[in-house]
Amino acid sequence: MSKANSFLEQRLKERSEKGLLRSLKQENSLIDFSSNDYLGFAHSAALHQYINAETKRIAPNLNGSGGSRLLSGNYAYTEATESFIASFHQAEAGLILNSGYDANVGLLSAIPQRGDTIITDELIHASLIDGARLSLANRFKFRHNNLNELEQKLKQATGNIYVVVESIYSMDGDMAPLKDMSELCQKYGANLIVDEAHATGLFGPNGAGLVVQLGLQDAVFARIVTFGKAMGMHGAIILGSETLRSYLINFARSFIYTTAMPLHNIIAIRCAYEWLMRENHPQQIHQKIELYNLLINQLNSNHIQSTSAIQTLLFSNNSEARNAALQLQEKGFDVRPILSPTIPVGQERLRICLHTYNTEAEITTLVQQLKELTQNAE
Repeated sequence: MSKANSFLEQRLKERSEKGLLRSLKQENSLIDFSSNDYLGFAHSAALHQYINAETKRIAPNLNGSGGSRLLSGNYAYTEATESFIASFHQAEAGLILNSGYDANVGLLSAIPQRGDTIITDELIHASLIDGARLSLANRFKFRHNNLNELEQKLKQATGNIYVVVESIYSMDGDMAPLKDMSELCQKYGANLIVDEAHATGLFGPNGAGLVVQLGLQDAVFARIVTFGKAMGMHGAIILGSETLRSYLINFARSFIYTTAMPLHNIIAIRCAYEWLMRENHPQQIHQKIELYNLLINQLNSNHIQSTSAIQTLLFSNNSEARNAALQLQEKGFDVRPILSPTIPVGQERLRICLHTYNTEAEITTLVQQLKELTQNAE
């Protein structure tokens, strides 16, 4: 066995001994309180039929794109879809990438230069962290949603300054104080970048996002909207100016050096947006969120209050969180634990995601099971 394989086996053994070894799990028949399919688009048979009808109408003559968008993989339909989505989110322009990860890595690795400064919330997504690491810019982080600490970092910053946050955070489901952050960025001449992955489809007019809901679309340098959460599809778009779009086409390596999405995927994304505009989907999911919060607030537990689809119940350690998830799964609920080192030690939790297709009875029964878990733990 090579030294490299020995190293891999040792690392896996260490993780296994700590009870932290990850493995892939196949689909199950449990009641879904785990996926990011907040609006049920990934499950929707009606949307599936709509996508099939539009695909038949467009009749793409290729199974794949055949190359990057700078070579053979670009289509008029793709660019029209980018313009359509940008208009929906009240942005000047947009550029579609193959995933949210590609979008965040491409954006942050391409724009900030040596001598510039990236300032990030400590709880931003791993893809944003990786993108910042690939940049030659100076990097600072500030305590989660802490405006005073953000201002201190802004005072230390040099060059072009980029403040990177999420509008809705993926672990606690809480909001960034975007208005105050925008004012600070304007005060110090900084550029605000907002990842709207978990806000799209839930906040703002027709689900256009928290930035639009707050009227900040002209104050934000760039937004990242992903299609794999509430939109039920795959991929992402970076929203901003026409200049930003052109720059990314020329300098974002995760856009330039990858095979483009096939047209089938673009059709599905376009259809999902048209579907989003058909009914008041945000109202439907917020009714479920309000019900959950009404019921869960009756518990004396470590519940983190959230107005998003992401709900959290804290535990003291990995073992408690894992055991709680297993008990819920035995009762028929697909709830997953989030364990350290993914999150800091002492903040282990159940991450509960609500969906439009979760019935009132399912939500009520889930909360009752959570009540029994917390009572047994006392």
